[in-house]
Amino acid sequence: MRVLALDAATECCSVALLSNGECLVRSSESGKSSAKQLLQMVEEVMAEGQVDFSRLDGIAASIGPGAFTGVRISVAVAQGLAFGADLPIAAVTTLSALALQAAQASPLKDETRILACLDARMGELYWGCFTAQATPGVATSVVVQSSALGVDAPHVIASRLIGRYVGIGRGFSVYPQLAQIPGVEVQPVHARALPNAREMAYLGAWRFAAAGGVDPADLKPLYLRDKVALTEMERAAR
Repeated sequence: MRVLALDAATECCSVALLSNGECLVRSSESGKSSAKQLLQMVEEVMAEGQVDFSRLDGIAASIGPGAFTGVRISVAVAQGLAFGADLPIAAVTTLSALALQAAQASPLKDETRILACLDARMGELYWGCFTAQATPGVATSVVVQSSALGVDAPHVIASRLIGRYVGIGRGFSVYPQLAQIPGVEVQPVHARALPNAREMAYLGAWRFAAAGGVDPADLKPLYLRDKVALTEMERAAR
């Protein structure tokens, strides 16, 4: 299985090429992503892996949630490459990629629960609950909840969690009170984590193997809210 994965939805812009079990990665945490930066990384991993687009099984595209501009860049670049090479696409969320990071970071028991959180700006969070399944020897993640929540997010999330969770995502650094939610355990390295195309490549490969992917024209960004900035009055109130 050969899968190219792209992500520009957060502060970390990354590209990964999964080819016969080996994963080549390029990433840059510059804070601002661009289509040019993403395409340069694509060129680098394809050259290093000595793989051309005709040998790919598909492209895994990050659809968010994340920065509006970054999400659009991920989707647009993935669509352009897929259309040009006549390849299917697997849509992957940033939160599921984070959950897979946690699942692969250390041996987890089957059915271990993971809470992934990202800073959504404007005092809000993107979050999702996942279950790690260690059945064919590699942990996978399945989302069961995701939404954008305001400053009362810790109380709302706590009311919806049952049992113990491993926490991951930069949302825990921005909002340290999240780590105080009963039953949630967060390692310092996990609190600084951002999504990466590496995990998206694996998630994409599993989805291609299971369902074959979707047509590039059907790829849609995942926007969990339609508000991108605060008014002057709202900023003053905060």
